[in-house]
Amino acid sequence: MTIRERIEQEECNILSPYACLSIKSKGRARDEEQCDIRPVFQRDRDRILHSKSFRRLKDKTQVFLLPEGDHYRTRLTHTLEVSQNARTIAKALRMNEDLVEAISLGHDLGHTPFGHSGERILNEICPYGFKHNEQSLRTVELLEKDGAGLNLTFEVRDGILNHQTSCMPSTLEGKIVRLSDKIAYFHHDMDDAIRAGILTEDDVPEDIRKVLGDTTGIRLDTFIHDIVTNSLGKPDIIMSEPVAEAMVNLKSFMYDSVYKNPVAKREEGRAKLLLSTLYDYYLVHMEALPEDLMKLVEKGEPEERVVCDHIAAMTDRFAITKFEEIYIPKVWY
Repeated sequence: MTIRERIEQEECNILSPYACLSIKSKGRARDEEQCDIRPVFQRDRDRILHSKSFRRLKDKTQVFLLPEGDHYRTRLTHTLEVSQNARTIAKALRMNEDLVEAISLGHDLGHTPFGHSGERILNEICPYGFKHNEQSLRTVELLEKDGAGLNLTFEVRDGILNHQTSCMPSTLEGKIVRLSDKIAYFHHDMDDAIRAGILTEDDVPEDIRKVLGDTTGIRLDTFIHDIVTNSLGKPDIIMSEPVAEAMVNLKSFMYDSVYKNPVAKREEGRAKLLLSTLYDYYLVHMEALPEDLMKLVEKGEPEERVVCDHIAAMTDRFAITKFEEIYIPKVWY
């Protein structure tokens, strides 16, 4: 018996009857020889962690565009907080932690520079539209490894695609990540907003604080405990009605007070000009795209779609640098 087989047997003995077992995976698009040490979902986690798109998350905006300060969240720290929340819930419910972690680490790989502002901009200008969850799936299936993709399992790809509120994953592990994503960004976006001086704890409506608590830390703890308590021993991942309703109210409050706040959005107009200008430039100068993307065009991928692939993969700094290289005059002597 290999180490992998022993771990798979331990999953069968220990995990919840509602967990997604590694040996029950629907597999990969391309068959591969099994690792002798790692089950399939752990292997997927490792592939995502070592990918170029994962490393780029460290220089992508979460909410505040190009903030001055070392402690504001980036897309990478958001991803790590989602993973931590999801793994805590999964461990308590005896779900598959490897699957939860793989989905968590991969769920935002397709996110644009300049946060959701960048996503909205590409969705406006690209005739094929743009959604970051779909781009995350496209990243792991097609764009990574010079067009070969990461060849992840069905369950991980399903969780990545369906982590949005409007979607529903096919596994309970995917549902855990779906909720953990929301919990993470409500928690850290409010924490960042307080740090930026946009909010104080006293600004949070009393009806929300009464249910969820008076600090960001207490609210995070409330969400996680509520999910665990209400999902334990059940074939679903759910919240109690009061906490679910408070989350909806918190979302509305955050949109009105933070996500639409002029301080958080003050650079959005410049970001829109920058990204739309780069988009137009690359459509005219396709030869300036990386070689692996040009191969996609040669295989029949629409040029607009491939230009979106290039721009979505950029970090904030890289996008600014490319704009300066192309359009800002150089000093010469």
